[in-house]
Amino acid sequence: MENYTFEKMWLDLKNGYQIYYTYVGNRYVLFKTADNCYTQKLLSEHKKNPQPRMLMLTLKRVKEMFPYFEDIEYKVASDINTIDLK
Repeated sequence: MENYTFEKMWLDLKNGYQIYYTYVGNRYVLFKTADNCYTQKLLSEHKKNPQPRMLMLTLKRVKEMFPYFEDIEYKVASDINTIDLK
């Protein structure tokens, strides 16, 4: 994963991939919605640490969060291919 940079992730998002990652103990999926607009959906649920189920993020916010992403995977929108970046 050390070779996976923000720029590579940005290109993956631009090309229609969904990025799955763990951030602050929660599992999310991130995908591009429009120019400079990304949707983050919560996949895990922790009753002691409630988080919004869906957020709209700018590219700037995604870039700020990226260094803290763990267990990054990306999938094509049809979920046919999965590449684990561990």
